[in-house]
Parts: sequence; structure tokens; C-alpha cells
Amino acid sequence: MNRSIPLILAVALFMEQMDSTVIATALPAIARDLQVEPITLKLALTSYMVSLATFIPVSGWMADKFGAKRIFRTAIAVFMLGSIACAFSGSLLAFVVSRFLQGMGGAMMTPVGRLVLLRTTKRSDLVSAMALLTIPALIGPLTGPPVGGFLTTYLSWHWIFWINIPFGIVGIWVSGLLLPDIPTRGTPKLDILGFLLIVITTSGIVFGLSVISLPALPTAVGVVATIAGIASGVAYVFHARRHPAPMLDLKLFDNKVFRAAASSGTIFRISTGAVPFLMPLMLQLGFGLNPFQSGMITFAGAIGAIMTKFIAKRVYAAAGFKATLITAAITASIATAANSLFTATTPYAVLFCFLLMTGFSRSFFFTGNNAMSYSEIEDDRASQATSISSVLQQVSLALGVAVAAMILETATYFRGEALSVSDFHLAFLLISIWSLCAILPILKLPGDAGAAVSGHRRPAAGE
Repeated sequence: MNRSIPLILAVALFMEQMDSTVIATALPAIARDLQVEPITLKLALTSYMVSLATFIPVSGWMADKFGAKRIFRTAIAVFMLGSIACAFSGSLLAFVVSRFLQGMGGAMMTPVGRLVLLRTTKRSDLVSAMALLTIPALIGPLTGPPVGGFLTTYLSWHWIFWINIPFGIVGIWVSGLLLPDIPTRGTPKLDILGFLLIVITTSGIVFGLSVISLPALPTAVGVVATIAGIASGVAYVFHARRHPAPMLDLKLFDNKVFRAAASSGTIFRISTGAVPFLMPLMLQLGFGLNPFQSGMITFAGAIGAIMTKFIAKRVYAAAGFKATLITAAITASIATAANSLFTATTPYAVLFCFLLMTGFSRSFFFTGNNAMSYSEIEDDRASQATSISSVLQQVSLALGVAVAAMILETATYFRGEALSVSDFHLAFLLISIWSLCAILPILKLPGDAGAAVSGHRRPAAGE
């Protein structure tokens, strides 16, 4: 296995992951500067994820038509432009639009990077390659909260976006030198109607849920947007069945392993999207910590995530995808529920340990879930598989932010008081219950599902 390829592609994941963790830590400071409530900034988080989900389906088509290497380098450049725009934003609208521009770059960056990896890696090496791909990327969440907290506390939140620029320049340069030129493939005519339906579905549902309880907009706006998104999604299902080359080929869901991985990963990622939004707000607004103190605690999850990468392949080979994913999901749910017991007097060491366990179990789940998704997918359908998986990932993460914010806003509405620690406790508890539901689709799989990738073999009778 060529180890340089996943490490080069990880530069893109590094920028994305560091950016997302940095902004979560800086939310209260950005809100004060833009003169809005911290929860209102969920629009900036979800606009980025909606942009990702919207343009990810096109990224696979563009990579096949114009070359994956060229699109990958262009995506990094667009992401850098979005970062610069964020740094200069002086209003909520400008900030949301800039984040959307960042999402356009990220939409091409990560899935195209995964596509390059799939087309240059043997199936037997896929788990190891995925682990290598995510190790440098996890340095982003590891360094993001402390660095973002430091810059926000002692300089200005604007500087957290400038840190993407040097990494982007290095990524464009190194990928141009070392990434292989993957041949272009024959591409069908772009499914424009399918693209528009996907845009309305993703943006309608996420935006609608985000603004239903937003004071600045009438509730009816959120309700109408949500209904429009759901209706568009239903329309796309019928459209995809009739179109010879749909934007997202839903026939991939006929494969039971892909279907189980996609559905369980979507459920689990909703809680994953909620926690990075809730935790920095609870630590700063509820416990009174500054951004730097908050960042020095929340980066524990990244340490736990990195730890899994060195043992993931052996564990999945020994126990298989099914048993390991179920165990990881249950452990992560318990660790998330523990957040509902934390108070301002809880020792920082206890907070750190539970966040470490949360990051460890979640990373174990996602490493296996991602690899299992492609375990029975043919090479000529890899582009479609990466597009569908990436869309579901970003939509579920955005829904996590929207749902978490909705829980907080609903709790404060019924209590008639300002945001308090008890509201965060309720949110963490509900999110943990939801994440536990991720095991349901996996329960239906055989014990040796995805064995070609995991290396797990069910013992024969008499062994």
C-alpha cells in the first residue's frame, strides 16, 4: 500500500476538521461580535454542512469528467477563499454566506479524496488506508479547540480562519507533485433535475429545522421549508427510479451491507453533530469557562479518536464489523449520557476522561462503518457510493446541530428563563438515547458481514 496517498489526502480532512472544531469553540465570542445569540449561530454551522451536502453529489461527476486530482486541488483553493471571506465577515449574513462558500470547497475536497483512495488501494488494505487517512485529519480536532480557544481569548476569532491558508497552500503543492493522475471516465449527462431536487431536500430540511424556533424568523418559514424538503426528497426517489443516470443512484441501497452502514451511520452522526455544538456552549455559557479553557478540555475527544487508529484493523479482523460496531455505539451512548451529569464543580479530569472515552468509541464506530460501506461495492460504482455516503454524513451532522439547538430553545421557551446548565443536560440525555438507535440496522447483519474488508472469518463448525 502506498502510504503517501492517504497522508496527502488527509491535508484536506485536516483543514475541514480543524475548521469545524475551531468555530465551535469560538461560537460565543463570534456571537458577541456579530451581536446575535450564540444559538443563532447554528445557521453558520448548518449552512456549511448544507453546502457540503448540496455539492457533494456533483463532486463525483466532476471527478470522473475532469479528473479527480484536478478537482481535489481546485476544491482546496475554494475552501481557502471561503476561509478568507469568513475572516473578513462583519455580520451574520456575511458569515453565513462565507461558510457556505467554504462548504462548496469542502464538498469537492473530502469525497474526491476518498475516491482517489478507493481507486488506488486494494480492498484488503482499505481499513488500514482509511485509518491512515484519518490520523492526520484527527490532528485538526486535536489542535483546533486549544488553538482556536487561544486565538479567540487572547487575539480575535477572525484569526481562526487564517490558519487554513498555509495548510491549503501546502496541500495544493504537494498533491500536485505526488498524487497519481487517475484517468477520467466516461460520464453520463448531468442529472440537472436530480441535482435541484437534492438541493431543495437537503437545504429545506436542515434550514427548516434550524429556523423553526429561531426568533428572527416566523415559525411558518421553518415549517414550510421542512415540508418542501421532505416533498422534494420523495420526488427524488421517484425521479431516480426512472432516470438512467441519476445524481445519486439509490439502487446501491439494494445491497444490505451498504444499506445497514448508511442508515446506522446517519443515525449515529446526528448525535456526533450535536455534541461539538453543545459541549463548548455548556462549558462557556453554563460553567463560565473562557474559550481557551474550554478548548483545553474538549480536545480530549480527538486524543481518544487517534488511539483507535492503531488497533482498529486488528479488532475488526478479530471480532468483525457487526460485534465491534454495536459495542462502540453502546459505549459512545453511555459516554454521551454522562455529560448530563456534569456541573461547574465537576473536576476537569473527569470531564477529560469521559470526552476521551467518547472520542475513542465514536472513532471506532466510524472507522468500521466507513470501511463496511464500501466492502461490497464494485469499483465502477465507488464514485456513487462515496457521494451518497458523504451526503448522508453532512446532512446528519447538520441535523445534529439543528436538533440540539431546537432542544435548547424549546427548553428555555417552556421554562421562560435564560439558557441554563439543566437545558444542556436534557439535550445530552436525549442525544445519547438517539445515538443508541444506531445499532438497530446493524443487528440484522450476519456476523461476518463485510469480511472481505475486515478480514474477519466466522469459525466453521467443529473448529
